[in-house]
Amino acid sequence: MLAFAANSLLCRLALGQGTIDAASFTTARVISGAVTLALIVMLRRRPRADTGVDWRAAAMLFVYMVFFSFAYLSLSAGTGALILFGAVQLTMFISALRQGEAFPPVAWGGLVLAIVGLIYLVSPGVTAPDPLGAVLMGVAGVAWGFYSLLGRAATDPLAATARNFLYCVPPVLVVSLVFIGDFHGSGAGLALAIASGAIASGCGYVVWYAALPGLSATRAATVQLSVPVIAAFGGVLLLSEAITWRLMLASAATLGGVAIVLARRSTPASGKRS
Repeated sequence: MLAFAANSLLCRLALGQGTIDAASFTTARVISGAVTLALIVMLRRRPRADTGVDWRAAAMLFVYMVFFSFAYLSLSAGTGALILFGAVQLTMFISALRQGEAFPPVAWGGLVLAIVGLIYLVSPGVTAPDPLGAVLMGVAGVAWGFYSLLGRAATDPLAATARNFLYCVPPVLVVSLVFIGDFHGSGAGLALAIASGAIASGCGYVVWYAALPGLSATRAATVQLSVPVIAAFGGVLLLSEAITWRLMLASAATLGGVAIVLARRSTPASGKRS
């Protein structure tokens, strides 16, 4: 979770201080992540059991990477992480509904609370986040939610992620060409992008996939509740960002609502074990 939150902090640190443009940050992050994951997969020396190409997953990863970076041109670390996390969980909740999973009334109450929290966060006001940044991060969250759902079918998630990063390299290079007019960078900005790709993304995913076998689906989802909190306080300590009452109240409503949904899904009342 520290690695996942670090992606928000590193991206906001790089873009907020203008050390690199959003497209170049994305490209450096994807390339460094692809190289790191490829090396880790090769070092495992495990037979390739999953060689198929899931272009949908690669496309969702690409959308997440690009929209995530451009959203952080205007969002604080904590606000961006909360919008991202809320969109991810809501996407996965809606997917569960479409698959026929039943939810008790309390879970529906939690969903409403989470949605109200996100609406309150982005509603007009002095401390409201930038509308365009909020929309971009919302799209990134939906894309990451679909990417997570598609990843469930992979027999080797780590190898599949390494391939998806590799397939994202050409399109992010195209994005950099499209935004060549905004190009600027520095050694510090490039270092932050590489740290995001190689360490927070590449190594972070390795740790995550190593931990997943010991976690139920509900616990794995619940532990992610800590990511926006870590990002928010990291933004205060490292980026001198302010924690507003709007962010605190929205976080309590959104994360609390999602926690209620996850808790009810793990009870016999849901009819299914998550």
